[in-house]
Amino acid sequence: MEVLAKQDKIPSWDTNAIAVKHIEYYPYGDTYEEDQITPEIIAKILEEIPQGINLYLFLDPYGECDFMEVLSDGEWLSLGCSFDRDGEFENYYTYNAAYADTAEQIEQFQYSDKTVWTPLESGGQSPVPKMEAITDMEAGRKAVEYFIHTGKLYPGINWARQL
Repeated sequence: MEVLAKQDKIPSWDTNAIAVKHIEYYPYGDTYEEDQITPEIIAKILEEIPQGINLYLFLDPYGECDFMEVLSDGEWLSLGCSFDRDGEFENYYTYNAAYADTAEQIEQFQYSDKTVWTPLESGGQSPVPKMEAITDMEAGRKAVEYFIHTGKLYPGINWARQL
């Protein structure tokens, strides 16, 4: 794992631009195609994050690659991004340094240890470790907003790149 440290300077972005081309709520719920993704839909998503939300934001109009998974239960927020780089996938996750010492337990898949795992489930099934989740909902909301508009990782939070 490679940690990408939070940056103090956040580049400005065009709030009218929309990089996301497909949105899917899961395990059930709404799906939005590119022409349906409006400022109102974006505002709705951003408002739902602190209450709890499970959705995918795709840069690909077919919802097949280049995406951010947004998982929130109102206490924990996990953002996972996957980018296809010429057939090689790069995966990034929110990084919580307060739980960096739990990496060994994560590798051992000790799911019953509540000091290591959040109640969140990636894809509806894989438990999310606290090391890959944050509790700062406002920072997480900004990260989602930044991704929606730019298609890039928000530099205002820590990320971990899976190696």
